[in-house]
Amino acid sequence: MAEGVFRVTEEFEKMLCDYTGAPYAVAVDNCSNALFLALMHEDVSGREIYIPSRTYPSVPCEIIHAGGKVKFIPVEGETLKGAYRLKDTLIWDSSLRFTADMYLPGSFMCLSFTGPYKHLKLSKGGAILTDDYNAYLWFKRARYSGRRECSYHTDNLDMLGWNFYMMPEIAARGCLLMANFYDMNGKPKANEDLEIRYPDLSKFEVYR
Repeated sequence: MAEGVFRVTEEFEKMLCDYTGAPYAVAVDNCSNALFLALMHEDVSGREIYIPSRTYPSVPCEIIHAGGKVKFIPVEGETLKGAYRLKDTLIWDSSLRFTADMYLPGSFMCLSFTGPYKHLKLSKGGAILTDDYNAYLWFKRARYSGRRECSYHTDNLDMLGWNFYMMPEIAARGCLLMANFYDMNGKPKANEDLEIRYPDLSKFEVYR
């Protein structure tokens, strides 16, 4: 089950659900904004959120923008691999994981399709996977300036949101590329977790 701002977005979200096993998917313009929306939905304002000290710099930014306090967990080595949970929340940074049946029940898994290293390369894009229908409805409006999926001339504008929706031409590219994640018999393929080198963000005063 998936709905979107545009029909092609709707189709792409359905493909994400079919591949990952998530009941609902909400496509957005990047993973950073997916994390921000998930953090806002969980109302992390004033809470301490624990993340690896080596991760993409936007992660602590989104925590702070959402009103949370960043706490870094030391990481051995210089790389980050796969997905991790932002403790103590239901949110997973899954920017380095995209594989068949990856969805973890009861979670908000934030995906990234941005950059040259991702399995699904859309130049720019992200998504939130969830099994929470009410959260799904909230995410859809929150990404679309608080609007319902109708003309703003007829909408009852009663929610503050953000301009985070995925452009339809990017969703169309996603629909085409999703075929690469299935074998000739239509069976979904598994992908290895990505591993990327990141700086130790705990050294930077800006995140404290």
